[in-house]
Amino acid sequence: MKILSADFLVSAASSKQFPPPVLPEIAFLGKSNVGKSSLINALLNRKTLVKTSATPGKTRQVNFFLINERFRFVDLPGYGFAAVPQSERSAWRKLCESYVPERESLRGAVMIVDIRHKPARLDQEMKAWLDHFGLQTLVVCNKADKLKRGEIPRALKAAQEALGLEEPPLAVSSKSHLGRDQIWRRIGEWLAERSRIPA
Repeated sequence: MKILSADFLVSAASSKQFPPPVLPEIAFLGKSNVGKSSLINALLNRKTLVKTSATPGKTRQVNFFLINERFRFVDLPGYGFAAVPQSERSAWRKLCESYVPERESLRGAVMIVDIRHKPARLDQEMKAWLDHFGLQTLVVCNKADKLKRGEIPRALKAAQEALGLEEPPLAVSSKSHLGRDQIWRRIGEWLAERSRIPA
């Protein structure tokens, strides 16, 4: 997809601050420090649109971005370890729970895991949670550039088994843009649908 424009819209600390659900939305989820913000920037051919940090838990609100004035990317707070109090992590979770189940403009989710590590219990719970709400989800294994080529198939197989996927997840790299076209192909399919759950 050709990116003509990509603009930050709003950073929402509560559901009251979410923009009206008048455009299709694609959500991005992943554990803290999995490279979620970097992947979004890579998809949009931007370097600093989505703020990145080496500190886990940088994304603390739901961030909305307007793409091509036609649809939105939604960057959700990272789950799992973060250098913040438990009370704040709980608040992030409630924020995500106020978005995913009821957001009628949400078409699908890109769930990001680190290809170097087998998906943990939190990843399994997140995938089951997304499935529970009938949300179409593309699982991608980021940071594939950190592995040797021969190691990637084994890592994808391990992730497939851990998450109970019908087929291996997609190997991607924010650095090399591996998998970028495949992600956009799936997003294009979601955007072509009229509702979040296909008939």
